[in-house]
Amino acid sequence: MLAKVRTGAILGLDGAMVEVEVDIAPGLPNFFIVGLPDAAVQEAKERVRAAIRNSGGTFPMKRIVVNLAPADLKKAGPAYDLPIAVGILMASEQVNANAVDTMFLGELSLDGSLRHTNGVLPLVALAHGEGLDKVIVPEFDAREASLIEGIKIIPIASLAQLVGYLQGEVPAPECKPETAPRPSAPPTNITDLADIKGQEHVKRALEVAAAGGHNMIMCGPPGSGKTLLARALPSIMPPMTNGEALEVTKIYSVSGLLPADTPMIRQRPFRSPHYTISNAGLVGGGHFPRPGEISLSHRGVLFLDELPEFGHSLLEVLRQPLEDKVVTISRAQGRVTFPSSFMLVGAMNPCPCGYYGDPFHKCTCPSSLVSRYQRRISGPFIDRVDIFVEVPHIDYEKLADVRRGETSATVQGRVTAARERQLKRFRGTRLTSNAEMTPAEIRELCKVEASAQSLLQAAMKQLYLSARAFHRILKLSLTIADLENSDIIKAQHVAEAIQYRPRRTE
Repeated sequence: MLAKVRTGAILGLDGAMVEVEVDIAPGLPNFFIVGLPDAAVQEAKERVRAAIRNSGGTFPMKRIVVNLAPADLKKAGPAYDLPIAVGILMASEQVNANAVDTMFLGELSLDGSLRHTNGVLPLVALAHGEGLDKVIVPEFDAREASLIEGIKIIPIASLAQLVGYLQGEVPAPECKPETAPRPSAPPTNITDLADIKGQEHVKRALEVAAAGGHNMIMCGPPGSGKTLLARALPSIMPPMTNGEALEVTKIYSVSGLLPADTPMIRQRPFRSPHYTISNAGLVGGGHFPRPGEISLSHRGVLFLDELPEFGHSLLEVLRQPLEDKVVTISRAQGRVTFPSSFMLVGAMNPCPCGYYGDPFHKCTCPSSLVSRYQRRISGPFIDRVDIFVEVPHIDYEKLADVRRGETSATVQGRVTAARERQLKRFRGTRLTSNAEMTPAEIRELCKVEASAQSLLQAAMKQLYLSARAFHRILKLSLTIADLENSDIIKAQHVAEAIQYRPRRTE
């Protein structure tokens, strides 16, 4: 007898419908899975066999052929266990049910219980888009699946419970969609600006960067607070919208990094990879491409500490994602595109010993070594950074001061107000922040007063700025104007933007 069950496959961050066809025919007992299955899918034979037997069913001692259609789509992962088991039970007439409008997802244990499955969120979104009525998911993944509204989610703990539900013998609990945001615990790894002593000009630069989504590099001697300041950045960024939270949650769901107690990620990501990371780890890749660190930091911060220590090729592969806000990975099986709209924050020392130009410590590096160290970061990469700020040594008086500075909550209020102005400005477009503007949008939206135009013209001539630098100064000036609730870019906005221009320490 032939039975058909629906499930899905992950392609990048999206899903593709897969039909599981099970045919049971007389002949020597055998079990075949065809349709480009990987090793994990092939191993489903033993998991399904044991799960059916330990759930009170009978595994047919006949010739069983399972086809995963379409046959030209590579199938990976253990999420096909449940649909294969259901197909076998239906084809052997142990279950009599109509499952045309249902998608089945889940990995089976040998005792028949269902385990967590990666990528539930995009697959449930696929089922909703295909017009299916309900999705059977492991009980563990029910809260994540319920983030997609308009489709019935059936959380199942075991294969035996599912059989009872399909036969109409036991009711299955329906998971109601969670439309209201759940209160999230405050992050434990985020620093409040009020706890950082001194460095007021760097805090201002962080505020400007957060308000417009601009990239930033901090340069200074060891112990000046660069890493601490970078970790404070998420605390002043505006809260994510529901759309942004769903985007980030989908990435972490596919990557298998979604916390067990967090169905939706509402804190902006902060990723800090070590400089020994590989290209695939940073950008994404693998035989079946998975998101890398730049996609895991989507809508958040990618912090690269000890920036010059990252390999030249690693920094160069960041150039395209920084401009296009997406990264495309091509493989023989096809290509996938991952979102990568992140804020890049780098921290570096001015030289290998870290004290070049420091008035309190003598630099021990030869000038040629300092030059080579700084040239590890290419000019085109530096040109894609909007804010470059010096982080000097902190005096004892500032460190010993018991007074707290301005809190992150206060700064976040100003940043959120500036972002709201930008969302209103970009209504009806794909843009969400000033940093994402193209030259055409800069020409249309940036209103510059005469004195500011004169200052910008002088800076272009004296500093020999590139066309990209010209547009980045305008975007940065617009962000500074937004922080002051100004519709026109004034001379003081341009002056502050120019002082943030990336430059090399001579």
